[in-house]
Amino acid sequence: MDKFGVLKKHFGYDSFRSGQEELIDSILSGRDTVGVMPTGAGKSVCFQVPALLLPGVTVVVSPLISLMKDQVSALLQNSIPAAYINSAMSANEQTFTLREALRGKYKIIYVAPERLVSHSFLEMCSMLSVSLVCVDEAHCVSQWGQDFRPSYLAVRDFIATFEARPVVCAFTATATERVRRDMVKLLGLKKPFVSVLGFDRPNLYFEVAKPLNKFTALKRYLELFSGKSGIIYCATRKKTDELYAVLSSEGYSVTEYHAGLDKDIRRRNQELFINDKKEIVIATNAFGMGIDKSNVSFVIHYNMPGDVESYYQEAGRAGRDGSEAFCILLYSGEDIAIQRYFIDHTQENEELSELDALNLRRTKLKKLGAMIEYCENARCLRHYILSYFGESSPERCENCSYCTGELSGKDVTVTAQKVLSCVFRVREKEPAFVISRLMKGERDEYIVSVGYDRLSTFGLLEDMPMKSIEDFIVYLLSADCLFEDEKGALHLTERAHAVLFRSMRLRQKSPREKRKSAEKNAGFDGALYRKLHKLRRTLAAKQSIPPFTVFTDATLRRIAQNRPRTHEEFAAVPGVSAEKERKYAEAFLKLINEHSEHIEKSKRK
Repeated sequence: MDKFGVLKKHFGYDSFRSGQEELIDSILSGRDTVGVMPTGAGKSVCFQVPALLLPGVTVVVSPLISLMKDQVSALLQNSIPAAYINSAMSANEQTFTLREALRGKYKIIYVAPERLVSHSFLEMCSMLSVSLVCVDEAHCVSQWGQDFRPSYLAVRDFIATFEARPVVCAFTATATERVRRDMVKLLGLKKPFVSVLGFDRPNLYFEVAKPLNKFTALKRYLELFSGKSGIIYCATRKKTDELYAVLSSEGYSVTEYHAGLDKDIRRRNQELFINDKKEIVIATNAFGMGIDKSNVSFVIHYNMPGDVESYYQEAGRAGRDGSEAFCILLYSGEDIAIQRYFIDHTQENEELSELDALNLRRTKLKKLGAMIEYCENARCLRHYILSYFGESSPERCENCSYCTGELSGKDVTVTAQKVLSCVFRVREKEPAFVISRLMKGERDEYIVSVGYDRLSTFGLLEDMPMKSIEDFIVYLLSADCLFEDEKGALHLTERAHAVLFRSMRLRQKSPREKRKSAEKNAGFDGALYRKLHKLRRTLAAKQSIPPFTVFTDATLRRIAQNRPRTHEEFAAVPGVSAEKERKYAEAFLKLINEHSEHIEKSKRK
């Protein structure tokens, strides 16, 4: 079987994505290889396909236990023999896995970098035919990277233990040129083929918001993304705990993750999120590196990270399956103080010399400056990010808050002036629900008792549905024209005064409108998609695996769009491998046929 046969049989695709084939060919030719690929570009395929074609075993060095579990689970779903060895396993489990590996049961073995100095693991590797060593998240080897892990420095010595040196490949999603040079040097790569496929993630919408009340803004976004899977990042454990306590008490489907929680609690909370039992995880940056959950629809940063690399990596956990997703950063001056505090008080690696430690601090301050510039710059956000990584791009992307902001969208200035005038006339002492009823022209007991029905703004939006009025007030809050005080009363901002008195125009274009439009244009069958989503969860629960390892959201959308009626049509859907067609086609085809019959009956009625 050749590389195309492996791709179709085990992964369900007829052709490789851009850049994948060159990396695979390089590895198969026996050359050390470096791949810098944007998250969601399919880097795993680049070493998993060669692993199945090369003789012997592939060892994958991976930084997190959760990533190993998800990757191995996904491989097993595609009938690829794989296993992992890590510290979460008991001694008996590790011994069993090592024994099975020596019997030739596995083609791919995932290990943490700390495992590379284990005597039992090294002894096993000396008896195995290891043809490929893959270093995932390879930027961790560089102290100039955002996730420096000293244990990654053991990779070079590990490779040197083999009499017949295996091919070595290294992959990462975020690495500046300096970090790439470090990767080659510190991993001991020999004249590697280096492919930098670019950093752009066209499916991600980027937005920076500077709300006067972050929590109010956060809740507006959560309403916008209701029913979707997402991550909320906080800078501190304290803020993570606070948000979790408030949002969970208000009925949101949330869990939390940070290094201060007991490891069993962290593992449980992570699995609740991975398995779609909780929609949202609130976390510090301790969560996420290597998280392979493909259906994350939004990432909200409640606080600004300390550098662009960290932000792009964390934001990039949205939309990994290529679906449209949203990356929102809530920014304030307090965030700068927090990050400077971290730089001044974080304990550096004791192995660094005084000069290296000083240079590292200067580097962190420089990176912080670039992150602040991203939040405050008045140009395309995607262009800024790509320029930071040394990549050329158009001046406008039309998919960020700058490009889709005031320069485009529906002019809503007149409607805004009506609402803002109403807030002004009630002397900024009423909450949103009173303003909406007043604008609608409702004469309830309270409005009549205080004389609001005699205001010139009473009933100015009587032709708008109440829900539309409420949504528009939410928009004005997000557009920084209004803010709520601690009692919920609406107040005018400086921006509101500019709209009312200085001829400033407002144009509204929200992510919600973009998402609905995209689904409509694609002929998206939302009802069928929701049924498929429910069936996927049921099938996954029976096997105790994450739902997205059955099928990604992107594959579910293609099924909902194509509505296959036969096994052949189902197998032709991108992302449906031969093993998954065998295991799941019957259940999904039955559901699709029942759904189609229901639609036909409804039409006849």
